[in-house]
Amino acid sequence: MGSSVSHSRLDARRYKWLPALDAARYMVLAILATFTLMGDHPARFLDLGLCALAAAWMLWMFTLHPAWRTRTLVMTPFFIVVVAIMTALVISDPLFGFLAPIGYSYAFEVLPWPGRLAGIASVAMVVAISQTSGVPRTTTAGMTVYVAVLAANVLCVCGLAWFMWANNKAHEERKDALREMNEANNRLKESLAENAGLHEQLLTQAREAGVLDERQRMAREIHDTLAQGLIGIITQLQAAEQASENQEEWRRHFVAATGLARESLSEARRSVDALRPEPLQTERLSEALAHVAERWSVLHGVAVRVTTTGTARPVQPQVEFALLRMMQESLANVARHAQATQIELTLSYMDHEVGLYVRDDGKGFEPARLVVGDGGDAGIGPAGLGSSGGGFGLVAMRQRIDGVAGTLHVQSEPGTGTTISACVPVAAAEARA
Repeated sequence: MGSSVSHSRLDARRYKWLPALDAARYMVLAILATFTLMGDHPARFLDLGLCALAAAWMLWMFTLHPAWRTRTLVMTPFFIVVVAIMTALVISDPLFGFLAPIGYSYAFEVLPWPGRLAGIASVAMVVAISQTSGVPRTTTAGMTVYVAVLAANVLCVCGLAWFMWANNKAHEERKDALREMNEANNRLKESLAENAGLHEQLLTQAREAGVLDERQRMAREIHDTLAQGLIGIITQLQAAEQASENQEEWRRHFVAATGLARESLSEARRSVDALRPEPLQTERLSEALAHVAERWSVLHGVAVRVTTTGTARPVQPQVEFALLRMMQESLANVARHAQATQIELTLSYMDHEVGLYVRDDGKGFEPARLVVGDGGDAGIGPAGLGSSGGGFGLVAMRQRIDGVAGTLHVQSEPGTGTTISACVPVAAAEARA
């Protein structure tokens, strides 16, 4: 149907007055027709016919068909015919210059920008003809007056039209900006609500993760302190029971059991307070490993040889803690399962890693018997390398080494002993500190 002029361009307060404005147009036309009928103008009947034609054209094209008012391809011919009738009437009788409000109102109402300026200029030209009807246009002075009046009309009315268009455009831009701001505010509110929900979810997950981490830490600490200590105490008490007839041997096992009980209690308190193990409080890692290995060797009667390779250097406390616990668990597994006579423990300082290797000459086991424990960690069944709880010892070792970005490997064959090795990248460990 062609391009259209949207009523949205019209101010809402003006739009409700359009019916009254339309009635006023017919009233002006009727008044001018009445004056024409009462006058003695020679062409008054022709003028009355043109007035009737104008009224019929306005009634059919505009008043009776409101939907056509937004169609530019319909309203442009309508306006041209209105201006043509006005021109004929003004040429016949200058009194019809009072039809100017009708022409201007239609130009503002039905013509789109910038075509509206041409429509307004054409009406201003008709008005100028009416205003200079008594001025002879055949002379230079008369033509000068006509051009001056025409220019004044065109400039004034077109200037007013431009001002109204610019003001309306600025108003629409402000409305668009306000609408975009409201939409942005609504999106922001939705985002804030969504972020609040995500924040609450993250807090819940963080709390759950913290609880789970603390449970795993306490499980590892209980296993590495209380469980191993109780196993050692039971072993020493059983040995003391068997040596009841030998007072000196009984006394040695009893003292060992008492010492294990005190150490286990102390380590349990340190675990609850999340403190470092006592051997690492005053000793370097290599010295702490040697000290723990020596005490274990005396307690279980199995020879342990401790070797340090590379240039010893300080490493992060988390690394020392993980390697010490890994060695303690390895020695506990040897005492429970391996039936070994000799153990070799090697601490290696490399360029970018720290490695700990624990080898025994015990009975070994079949790696195929490795089972997957909770959380996807590998463990050993009750008769293998792990603890009697279904392999939690190896699970705890792997969790500790994984926690410092290290790797844990277990190698064993029946009758050839077992090797447990852990390597921790020092740079990664330092970055985690």
